[in-house]
Amino acid sequence: MAVPMWAWLAVIGGLLVVIAVDLWIVDRGEAREFSMRQAGFWVTFYVALAAVFGVVLWLTLGGDAAGQFFAGYITEYSLSVDNLFIFFIIMSRFAVPRAYQHKVLLVGILLALVMRGIFIALGAAALTRFSWLFYVFGAFLIYTAVNLVRQHLKGDHDEFNENVLLRWVRKAFPTTEGFVGSKVTVKVDGRRMVTPMLIVMVAIGTTDLLFALDSIPAIFGLTQDPFIVFAANAFALMGLRQLYFLLGGLLQRLVYISYGLAFILGFIGVKLILEALHASHVSWAPEVPISVSLGVIGATMVITTVASLLKSRSDARKSKEITTSADANQG
Repeated sequence: MAVPMWAWLAVIGGLLVVIAVDLWIVDRGEAREFSMRQAGFWVTFYVALAAVFGVVLWLTLGGDAAGQFFAGYITEYSLSVDNLFIFFIIMSRFAVPRAYQHKVLLVGILLALVMRGIFIALGAAALTRFSWLFYVFGAFLIYTAVNLVRQHLKGDHDEFNENVLLRWVRKAFPTTEGFVGSKVTVKVDGRRMVTPMLIVMVAIGTTDLLFALDSIPAIFGLTQDPFIVFAANAFALMGLRQLYFLLGGLLQRLVYISYGLAFILGFIGVKLILEALHASHVSWAPEVPISVSLGVIGATMVITTVASLLKSRSDARKSKEITTSADANQG
């Protein structure tokens, strides 16, 4: 699908304007905690913005393009929820004050958006030249799906391992003992030092980049159009920091989210391989319509979320009954 340059500029420019407004409204003045009301408003705003963009695509480029965008957006947004678990662990590990967490997330997500843009450009160019990469992407997504389930069963989901870049930043730059407001660098006795704020921002940005190794192949399994891939990623990332505060403790209750995401990644991996075979004129290999993909992804996330909340409610009720019974025995 040929998208004119003005469309790219309009989307990127529009996103920059929204980020600037978000930054000016939310981050002006003294640092303060992000309220649930603010988080709810901004999450609703960004979801509505994505919906409007999808409708515009439908009116200008047709239903197929809009379907690809919505399927990609829901997939990226769903995978982003998994990122939030790691973000929560990072924030806890570095003991980031809640008043500064939204700034950390903003900078980290902006870094991730730039790096994902580079990934998308490279991926689109590679897929255009080497069609066999569809098989590689498909196999990688299936492997990732299996690995995600294994990690969840082993409990590795609750661990954060520092990557090479983060370890290098720690060693290369002198760091202050604690946070100095929201500053990333300060002068101490005439010596320029970085604060833990910068370390956390690097941790958030690079961790999201590692997640992109899963999510970028996943969305290329739904559409190979770089414009739609970038737009879906951008809109999914835009409301991520507000979603972090909105979900809050709910993250710990989404006990089946890893299984749902694993199923989605596995489904897209199989879809990629089947469509690559179909393009190679293999008679038995079907071409999976985008409407089917959209339905499977949406239904999976709904079922996973409802099942998780029911399981958490059941566990809480059982825990309360055990506590009540123990108190009665002691009495």
